[in-house]
This record gives sequence, structure tokens and C-alpha cells, in this order.
Amino acid sequence: MEHIRRLFAHLAWADARALQSLREATHPQEQARELLAHVLGAEHVWLARLEGRPATVAVWPALPLDECEALARDNERAYARYLGALDADALRRTVHYRNSAGAEFDSRVEDILLHVALHGTYHRGQVAAAVRRGGDVPSPTDYIAFVRGAPAATRTP
Repeated sequence: MEHIRRLFAHLAWADARALQSLREATHPQEQARELLAHVLGAEHVWLARLEGRPATVAVWPALPLDECEALARDNERAYARYLGALDADALRRTVHYRNSAGAEFDSRVEDILLHVALHGTYHRGQVAAAVRRGGDVPSPTDYIAFVRGAPAATRTP
């Protein structure tokens, strides 16, 4: 369980860093905001599926940065509460859900949680690339930067 909780601590930290990159960008890229909103919307949707309730946020929501920030905080608190109640048996439980295209699936809780963590990492990389394309320097969101408390090495200009 501890490894899952660490992944979600990183997820919350990285979401905040990506948001910081967008707030500090001198040439904000619309695609970067859309991608971050998607990461946060997907986190919300997956948690709703895990909890067996309807999602109140779309998987590709059109959110301004202030709403992204609020959703990131809500997701962080909700996942902390959810993960705090899980044990090893609960990780093996199967969840039945319908995706945004209407297809039905059954997945284990542990697989869903790993997907949420990996999905965010993938798209936060795209956010960083879009920030860089705009001429700005993105905040590092790598897991190693999170655990070390210091950014990973970068290319020298």
C-alpha cells in the first residue's frame, strides 16, 4: 500500500508543479492548459468509478487555471481519503465501469490506481513540452525530483 500512497503523493505534487508552470509562463500555450485540465478531469473520473458514483467533471473539461487548481486540491483530498481506507484485499477488488465512449469494463483497483498515476505522468510531460515550446521553462515533475526534493539534471543551453 505504501508504494501506491507515494505515487499519489507524487501525483498531487506534480499536478501543483504543472499548474505553477502554466501560471508562470510568459507565453502560455492553450494546449498545455487543456492537457492539465484533462489530467485533473481524468483523476476525478477514475475516482468516481472506484467509488461507484457518477463523475461531476468531464474527462476533457474546459477549465480555466483557477478551476484547475481547485480541482487539483479536491482530487488530492479525495484520493488521500480513498487510499487511507484501502488495504491489500481492496486493491484486488474488481470495479465495473463504463468509459466515456460507453464501453463497459472490469478492472482491478490496483490497476486503475497505477493507470491514474501513469496517465498523469504522460500528460504532464506533454504540458512541459508545450510550456517549453512557448519559450518558458517548465517546473520539473519527475518522480526523482519529488523524492530527492531537487530537480533532475537538465541539458545545458
